[in-house]
Amino acid sequence: MHKINRLFWGLLALAAVFLSGCGGSGADNPPEDVPETRNETPAETEPAPAETEPEAPEITFTGTDLEGNAVSSDIFSQSKLTVINVWATTCNPCLREMPGLGELAAAYDPEEVQIVGIIGDVLEGEDQTTAESLVEETGAAYPHLLLNESIYYALLTDVYATPTTFFLDKDGTVLNTVTGAKEKAVWEEIINGLLEAQ
Repeated sequence: MHKINRLFWGLLALAAVFLSGCGGSGADNPPEDVPETRNETPAETEPAPAETEPEAPEITFTGTDLEGNAVSSDIFSQSKLTVINVWATTCNPCLREMPGLGELAAAYDPEEVQIVGIIGDVLEGEDQTTAESLVEETGAAYPHLLLNESIYYALLTDVYATPTTFFLDKDGTVLNTVTGAKEKAVWEEIINGLLEAQ
């Protein structure tokens, strides 16, 4: 069991190292090994039967924030919209956008919008001094979760660059995902649009 546990944490650390690489816009730079998808109509004469869209799996996780507080996916129910920003301590675009996210977190009513960070390169139980300093320097005064197995499998398996930002409703349904850093005004426009659509 000890070997499996050590192997798992080694793989998770590798994933964290991968996440620590900054990425541009995911829409502009998909991974090279992903085949291009096309919307082609089959050459059949009869239309295919209508398919119902599969229900999205429920996102559940437990973890700890930078201040040592226990956090779970129940956090989604606290706000109409939750913005989850995945960042890394070595990602300059991440750090450049964090002051704007901090201002937005302070500007919105927490029952309407909350912003939560996930530090993609700091595992639970590791030294978090650098992350704490960066949060203070950038004024990103909102909760920041430390990476663990539960959070990784619930939210980060498809994340291939930092920053990546998810927008979830109070039921934990992902409404939108944005890869790459944005200016405060762009985030504000996205947030307001999603609030109006609910």
